[in-house]
Amino acid sequence: MPARTPPAAPRRRPAPARTPAPPRHLAVVGAGIAGVACARTLLQAGHRVTVFEEEPAVGGRMATRETPFGSFDLGAQYFTVRDARFARALETVPGLCRPWSVNSVRVLDAAGRVVAASPAPGEAHWVARPGMASLAETWAQPLAAAQCLHTRTRVAGLERDRLDPGRWELHTLADDGAQQVFAGFDAVLLALPAEPARRLLASSASGAPLAPDLAQPLAQVEMAPCWTLLLAFPQAVRPGLTTLGPQWNAARSTHHRIAWLARESSKPARSQIERWTVQASPQWSAEHLQDDPARVRAKLRKAFSEVTGIRAEPALAEAVRWHHARTLQPLGRSHLWDAHARIGACGDWCVGHRVEDAFVSGLELALAVA
Repeated sequence: MPARTPPAAPRRRPAPARTPAPPRHLAVVGAGIAGVACARTLLQAGHRVTVFEEEPAVGGRMATRETPFGSFDLGAQYFTVRDARFARALETVPGLCRPWSVNSVRVLDAAGRVVAASPAPGEAHWVARPGMASLAETWAQPLAAAQCLHTRTRVAGLERDRLDPGRWELHTLADDGAQQVFAGFDAVLLALPAEPARRLLASSASGAPLAPDLAQPLAQVEMAPCWTLLLAFPQAVRPGLTTLGPQWNAARSTHHRIAWLARESSKPARSQIERWTVQASPQWSAEHLQDDPARVRAKLRKAFSEVTGIRAEPALAEAVRWHHARTLQPLGRSHLWDAHARIGACGDWCVGHRVEDAFVSGLELALAVA
C-alpha cells in the first residue's frame, strides 16, 4: 500500500509590517545622562526633539569643575557597566572612558582607620576623560548639531498649547531673565529629579493636575542632598613628594560628616596636582542644607583632616551643594509614562542612583514613547 503524503501545512499569511509612528515634536526637560540618552534615542528614531537645560552645560550630576589646579568631578565619581545596552552605547565613544585603577575602595571608621575594603569582584570603576562631564558632552553633540539643545534655559511652567489644546507649551526663563514660550509639543518628557518634576507638573495656572497618574509615584521617591568639598594641595607636587596623607585613593567613611573621599589626581588623564573631592553624608547634608557655604566648608575641612590626617592649608577649598544627589527610595521601575496626558519622567531615581541607571531610564522612556 503506497505511503500517504502528509497534508500540506496551511499557508500562513505574513504578519503585517509595523507602521512606524509618524514623526512628532517632543520636549525633553533636563540634559543629564537620562535626558541626553532619551533625546538621542528619539532623534535617531526620526522625531523632532527640543531639549531644555537650566545649567550652562549638559551632564547634570556628571559634572566637572575646571580650576587652575586641575579638574574636579563634582558629582558622580565613577560608573560601572552592568547593562549590555549601556556597554554598547559606550562603544560609540571609543577611548573616551578608562578604568580607574583604584584597586579597592577602603571603608573607614570615624577616626579614619581602614576597617575593610569593598572591591566589586571583576567590576571596573570607569571614568570619562578629561572629566566625567565629557561623556554626556560627547553624547550630546548630535543634539547640538541639530540645534535642538537650549542650555541656560529653565522650564518654569507647563501648559496646554493655547492654539492647539491637544499639544503642550513650555514657559521658560533664561539666565538673563528673558521669558519665552515654546509651543507645539506632542509630548513632554521630564529628565529631572523626582521632586522638581513633581513641582513642574503642579505648576499649571488652572490648578488642575497635568498628569494625575504621575503625582503619587513621584511623591514616593526619596532623594537626599549632598554637600561636596573640593580641595587642592599644589605644595604636594615637588621632588620626593607626590601625595599627601593616606596611601589609598578612594574610601567610604562612617564619619558622621563624610560619606566619600576620592583623590582626583589618581584618576586617568588628570592633572597630578593633589586634589580631593569629599562628599558629605546624606544625613549631615540634609541637616545643614541651608547653612552658609563658608560654614559648611570649615566643618567639612575639619572632618577631612580627622579622616585623612592631612592638615596642610589647601590652595583651593570650595563647597558645592547638590539639592538632589542620591536616591534613598527609588521608584521601582525604569520610567513613568502617562500615554493619555503624553507626559513622561525618567532619571536614575527610577531604579537606583548609578550613572547607568540614568542611561537605562532615559533609553526605556524613549522606546516607550517612540
